[in-house]
Amino acid sequence: MTPAIKFLADKGIKFEIFTYKYKPKGGAKQTSEELGVPLHSVIKTLVFCSPQTEPFLVLMHGDLEVNEKGLARQIGVKSVFPCEQRIAQNWTGYLFGGTSPFGTKRMMKVYIEKSIFDLSEIFINGGRQGLILKLDVETLKILNFEIVEVSKMEK
Repeated sequence: MTPAIKFLADKGIKFEIFTYKYKPKGGAKQTSEELGVPLHSVIKTLVFCSPQTEPFLVLMHGDLEVNEKGLARQIGVKSVFPCEQRIAQNWTGYLFGGTSPFGTKRMMKVYIEKSIFDLSEIFINGGRQGLILKLDVETLKILNFEIVEVSKMEK
């Protein structure tokens, strides 16, 4: 049981668990292919840093990237960038490729791409590499979150 699963179970939230053989750098695309679900419904949990804030999470569709300049502007800081793996792991308690927004080691602000709430269900990391949770998108509302519009097409 991961901290994410314990966190959701303790709150009485329903979810389904899916597992697959994790491949480094497989990312959301591998999850989509392994589970046979739309890449847009696979939600990435990204750990970002800024010189003006503590590390924070960004939830983004699997087929989109974060517009870093747009994110910085929307949250009122000069710049943002993906955190180093060591920092991300220290803050979340999760290994890279297994980060969940639920049950993080430290309380973290979460920025959620607005269009994620257009989905009815999502597939998101459950706190371990190769462990995905299917849950109702409304579950995200239990997080300490703000909505942002910072998506851009992948390169």
